[in-house]
Amino acid sequence: MHTSQKDSPVSAAIFMIAAMAIIGIIDNYIARLADTIGLWQFHFLRGVMMLPLIVIMSRIGLGRLAPNRGWAVAVRSLALAVGMLFYFSALALMPIAQALAGLFTSPIFILLITTFVQKRRIGPWRIVAVGLGFIGILSVLQPNPQDFDAMVLLPVAGGFFYALGAIATRTLCEGESTVALLGGMMLSLCLLGLIGLLVLAVVPLQSVPGPAGFVTRGWVWPMEDALPWVILQAFGSVIAVFMLVKSYQLGDATYVSVFEYSVMIFGPVFAWIAFGQALGVWQIFGIGLIVFAGGIIAIRSGSEGVQLEAKPG
Repeated sequence: MHTSQKDSPVSAAIFMIAAMAIIGIIDNYIARLADTIGLWQFHFLRGVMMLPLIVIMSRIGLGRLAPNRGWAVAVRSLALAVGMLFYFSALALMPIAQALAGLFTSPIFILLITTFVQKRRIGPWRIVAVGLGFIGILSVLQPNPQDFDAMVLLPVAGGFFYALGAIATRTLCEGESTVALLGGMMLSLCLLGLIGLLVLAVVPLQSVPGPAGFVTRGWVWPMEDALPWVILQAFGSVIAVFMLVKSYQLGDATYVSVFEYSVMIFGPVFAWIAFGQALGVWQIFGIGLIVFAGGIIAIRSGSEGVQLEAKPG
């Protein structure tokens, strides 16, 4: 994709912070729509709404829609889509701070995969960052060994698959436009949503009311209560991703990626103001460690020519 000259770091930071503010706000409302509709219906409908908007993004010159290598974009899109399914499932079942903490394990997984699978060496700074990030994640998730709940692993699984998608972006999708990558991911989510709906139509599962039934719930109609939040997610995500793309056009990727971690502040703060989701001292401490560790990983990775993938809305 043709990009403008990277000469406006202040504007780049403003665009990224604005994008993360939007994502931090709209993702809080997943629990609202999870009261009445299911994960699969949500992603199918959101995809139906977002894909035409992505086509418009291409038409106005933000990037080519057709991929250069369809199979590579498909692999990358599937990994990211699975990661997002885990992340949105977590948003329905736990406070946003915990869901985001799990998703932001992705830089740690990227380092572990590149070290042990791709046999690349990492320096001491990033080793320390992995340790700090892990401590921060435990502080936010606060798993109880005596009463372990597997639900805390949902966003961590999202972080793992997101890491696979980021590695695929770097190794398989070089030269692809941002619009093509975004379109591929949203098409994958839409298709996975449709597949989930078809499976649940053939083999319906017992679903409990409220957010606890988010994953096992099939098609629900009418859906007046959930529709405003689905529309909010669709349009909010497009606006946020547009700003995210613009940010990377205006600033160096290593510098810009650090500001992605502002979503770890916007999401929990909005949840506290709007829904009364208070954070404990240890969770605030954990968020700080995650942001600090992510900044170290981004800066050290950038100094060695490695760019990590941006979080989607």
